[in-house]
Amino acid sequence: MDFIFSDEQQAIREAVLKTCARFGDDYWTQRDREGGFPEELYQALAQDGWLGIAMPKEFGGSGLGITEGAILVQAVNEAGAGLSGGSAIGGNIFAPNVIVVYGTDEQKQRILPSLIRGEVRSAFAVTEPNTGLDTLKLRTRAVRDGDRYILNGRKVWISTAQVSQKMLILARTTPIDQVKRATDGLSLFYTDIDRRYVTVREIEKMGRKAVDSNELFIDNLPIPVGDRIGEEGRGFHCILHGLNPERILIAAGLVGIGRAALKRAAAYAGQRVVFDRPIGMNQGVQHPLAECWMELEAANLVAFKAATLYDQGQPCGSYANAAKYLAAQAAVKACETAVLTHGGFGYAKEYQVERYLREVLIHWIAPISPQLVKCFIAEKELGLPKSY
Repeated sequence: MDFIFSDEQQAIREAVLKTCARFGDDYWTQRDREGGFPEELYQALAQDGWLGIAMPKEFGGSGLGITEGAILVQAVNEAGAGLSGGSAIGGNIFAPNVIVVYGTDEQKQRILPSLIRGEVRSAFAVTEPNTGLDTLKLRTRAVRDGDRYILNGRKVWISTAQVSQKMLILARTTPIDQVKRATDGLSLFYTDIDRRYVTVREIEKMGRKAVDSNELFIDNLPIPVGDRIGEEGRGFHCILHGLNPERILIAAGLVGIGRAALKRAAAYAGQRVVFDRPIGMNQGVQHPLAECWMELEAANLVAFKAATLYDQGQPCGSYANAAKYLAAQAAVKACETAVLTHGGFGYAKEYQVERYLREVLIHWIAPISPQLVKCFIAEKELGLPKSY
């Protein structure tokens, strides 16, 4: 395995860091205080072609892989944007991947170019209030009615729905008691968020105010048959091509925000003088920061192994989930350690590290809990009985 980025990959990283450097602490402090989608960053990345980094060239993309997408998201987070920046673009990389794999030529031509140009934003609507991670039990229903489906249901924790025109949504088209396997009977749609039928209610939350999280109430939303991605009843199988890349991008981004926090903590420790010496001379300060560096770098290796496996068409579920788990654990520790290293000033918004800590906690919880990751690994890699 090659542990070093190629010249092209390193150039991607450096170019993204350069673009993100235009958006400094004041910008992200304002977004954190006032909310509002980071449109300026989003359009800057779109203009440079980064939103289509993993999309085919024939539709305006760069034709690269999830590995390069992970490099992009990591650089945005690491540049200081944190999850306020990384989460704003991640969905544009992993969600359309399902359309690349399962969409028809007509769908690809109709959908992908506008996403790549940054003209259209799309939400990813899977999670529901009453089913959580038990995706196969979701209750949102889409009933066939001639050349359309009528969709009813609720979704929750749907990012960017306030500012998105489209959504990639999973719904049950055949009742679960009428299918042989619970994984059957779910269908995937890429369709309009038509606000005559969809009520979008924002959820006030702890951090990442710039990237809205929402509950969707859907009442009799008509969806053309042409908006269905893949075969009817095979939506769960399709969505897996979005879930594993999602976990990979999140893991890479978590390493990025961890690095950003660690960089600020190390700089502060080198400058802050107490008892006539910089606090960074004290092993009680050095050792926690050193541990964070090692744990972040280890998580990074797993994340990029998962990305490499995915891009090579090999099974990557265990590594994608493990990467998300390890990166979240390492990033939470790094952000907490950064706050503590700053002492009282770590609690001040001016130093950004308290924002990183508030933002990073979401990915210790979601999109898959640490407990369920361990259950998955125990079953798939250790051969233990399924526990969920």
